[in-house]
Amino acid sequence: MGTLNDVPDKLNFLGTKMKNKISRRKFLRDASIVSSSFATFNLLSCNNNKKPNIIIIFCDDLGYGDLGTFGHPSIRTPNLDKLAAEGQKWTNFYAAASVCTPSRAGILTGRLPIRSGMCSDVRRVLFPDSAGGLPQTEITIAAALKQAGYKNACIGKWHLGHLNQYLPTNHGFDYYYGIPYSNDMDAIKGTTRKEQINPRTEYFNVPLMRNEEIIERPADQNSITKRYTEEAVKYIRQNKDQPFFIYLAHNLPHIPLFASSDFNNTSKRGLYGDVIEEIDFGVGEIIKTLKENGLDKNTLVIFTSDNGPWLAFNQHGGSAGLLRNGKGTTWEGGMREPTIFWNPSKIKPAVIAGMGSTLDLFSTVCNLAGAQVPADRIMDSFNLLPTLFDGKPSPRNLFFYYRGTEIYAVRKGDFKIHLITQNSYTKNNEKIVHNPPQLYNIQVDPSEKYNISEQHPEIIEGILKDLVEHKSKLIPGEDQLAKRIVKSDQ
Repeated sequence: MGTLNDVPDKLNFLGTKMKNKISRRKFLRDASIVSSSFATFNLLSCNNNKKPNIIIIFCDDLGYGDLGTFGHPSIRTPNLDKLAAEGQKWTNFYAAASVCTPSRAGILTGRLPIRSGMCSDVRRVLFPDSAGGLPQTEITIAAALKQAGYKNACIGKWHLGHLNQYLPTNHGFDYYYGIPYSNDMDAIKGTTRKEQINPRTEYFNVPLMRNEEIIERPADQNSITKRYTEEAVKYIRQNKDQPFFIYLAHNLPHIPLFASSDFNNTSKRGLYGDVIEEIDFGVGEIIKTLKENGLDKNTLVIFTSDNGPWLAFNQHGGSAGLLRNGKGTTWEGGMREPTIFWNPSKIKPAVIAGMGSTLDLFSTVCNLAGAQVPADRIMDSFNLLPTLFDGKPSPRNLFFYYRGTEIYAVRKGDFKIHLITQNSYTKNNEKIVHNPPQLYNIQVDPSEKYNISEQHPEIIEGILKDLVEHKSKLIPGEDQLAKRIVKSDQ
């Protein structure tokens, strides 16, 4: 494995040369909590005028087909199924990227990872020897909500820089409890695929942190999902009298898989099912705590994942259901995620087939909370509240599938073009450029089996015009930020 220790801060994963009009620090000092959405907030707030609480539950490598409500025949997810029945299930919802680091940058900033430099064509995620992290110039959901009077907790996997200056506590979060990168990193020398499939916690010297201090190493991953849930429940109880935001980012079902003794060997789906069912149980505990404290009607809960399933590990990886391929790719299985929105006093139950993205959570949450959406930079985030609360069509009609710094595919409405296709984590990893691009009707053919490019050249032409316009709006240099690599481990 190569290192990035000798990479200057201005290089990989930093993007500090981005010419934002104001810095994050100035935003935190000067931003007004009054935004254009304040009237919306007044309309939506509860009788006690307390701002709504927000909880985002973000899984790692969860497949589109891994929940009961999204069609899995043997994994039992009664709590998530109930949330989907009482809330909204979005069936065309996309992660910002198909691997961890850029996806997490996207959900927290509402900006494509290329804008922050948190992506790479070579080293696709941050590693324990990486020198960089999410730049201080970026504004996270937590930083925006902090200015609106919220208490914020990050619980679980961070993966946006393990050095102190990049940790959650320096990006708007008041509290952090979790691991700084993926649970398979810091593997002891000689760890093989066999140890990853039949793991022990001591095989992976991953640190567990509280705020900026390591409190356990290696982290006991057998109990880590249980402890994340306990931390979330505790934070809810401690902050029940003030608005709070919890970003609960599970580090599972990323391989290696671990489940506590209460769930080990209980699922018909094997260890992978054990892991998902324990996460589902934790969701139930969080909802129960909200109800016990009279907070359920004033809390928006969002459940989704960072990217699709890690198919290279066979039965230890998840399922993309009817979608094609998985993690690391720009096929649907790599970036379309099972997504649920729940707020019993506001959201009318529905299945939403319109497009949405984790990028949209920034504007949605800020508009709900009466927080300011940054006006000094390009945002890639749409406000989904009119769809969630009023049943209006989703405002998102375009989605760009980035792999590193390159756009591999574009979706507009029902149609998707593939400019480039490439598999991941396989020996057959050839990069194929398509001219003309492949074309699929994603609503008719979500499995991307039937290329209809010859029948509809006019649709391809229209989408290519949107692509040209999108590229014209990239700030000069954005497409170069993450390309400056000195060393690579791939």
